[in-house]
Amino acid sequence: MPQTPSLVAMFDSGTINRNLYQSKEEVCSELYFQDNNLLSGSLEALIQHLVPSVDYYPDRTYIFTFLLSSRLFIQPFELMAKVCHVCVEQQRLNDPGTDKSHIRKIAPKILQLLTEWTETFPCDFRDERMMRNLKDTAHHVTHGDEMYRKNVQQIIQNLIRKLAALSQYEELIAKINAQSADRMAILKSKPQSIQRDIISVCSDPYTLAQQLTHIELERLHYIGPEEFVQAFVQKNPLDNNENCFGDKKKTQNLEAYVEWFNRLSYLVATEICMPVKKKHRARIIEFFIDVARECFNIGNFNSLMAIISGMNMSPVSRLKKTWAKVKTAKFDILEHQMDPSSNFYNYRTALRGAAQRSLTAHSSREKVCPNG
Repeated sequence: MPQTPSLVAMFDSGTINRNLYQSKEEVCSELYFQDNNLLSGSLEALIQHLVPSVDYYPDRTYIFTFLLSSRLFIQPFELMAKVCHVCVEQQRLNDPGTDKSHIRKIAPKILQLLTEWTETFPCDFRDERMMRNLKDTAHHVTHGDEMYRKNVQQIIQNLIRKLAALSQYEELIAKINAQSADRMAILKSKPQSIQRDIISVCSDPYTLAQQLTHIELERLHYIGPEEFVQAFVQKNPLDNNENCFGDKKKTQNLEAYVEWFNRLSYLVATEICMPVKKKHRARIIEFFIDVARECFNIGNFNSLMAIISGMNMSPVSRLKKTWAKVKTAKFDILEHQMDPSSNFYNYRTALRGAAQRSLTAHSSREKVCPNG
């Protein structure tokens, strides 16, 4: 993930209403660089910096950073409209006299920008106004050229597939959440003697850790970068600017991921507390310690943290006689790795090591989420 500069510092909001179509010299004068890194600028200058030309294409890190952070100041459909307008005006795409060779030089770059936008922030295009602006921009670029028309069709088809998969996933999560209460009621109605514990379902810690990792990656896959921005930035109630957060925050996939973490933690605590005999509870605790260790080895730190959180819940941690029967050396090591002191220094070190190991792995067990 590219490094993102300070979101607010990137924009000079006092210049939002200036003329978008300025000379190159004027644009450069409104962009502030330090050590060749772009730090801030007016919204118009930053939009100009986003739009490709025949001899210029923006850095991918800048594209990601600007498309992510600009939504704090302007809604995506408005930004798309401005980008379209700048493309048309700068490259004279509406001018019948424009040289076709010029269009052939600029069209691939504009289409590449649209591709990066649709692939990185597909949720923006759930807004019909975004789709309209996308098609309008593509229409100006293609000028009836069959090759570019096929490229545009491919961009739109890929986008529609992404949005369809996202909708299907969200419907599935909603269905799971709706059914969870009913399943809990059914579980409570069953005699404890016929209830199955986790070990009877999956007795191999590595297999369970692997399946947990597949679930983690599936849920993480559907979280858009914009959800993190929208989740942690709150609108000032005294601010009358409706451009940025007039719409309801769309963070449901991030919230579903947090809910999954909580559900896994409660599952661990429930499984430990269900057995009547201390030796059975101790066996479940040792099983989850092994699962947590396998999660650590795979590189699945989210499930690891959820398991540790479940084992540290009050109903579990107060089972002193049960814990007395458990060999806790492995658990102590895992807790040390997740120690929150020094801003999770141990965890960050382990995470860097896991990422490096994944890149240089020679066996599937060393890779994050190996194929089953």
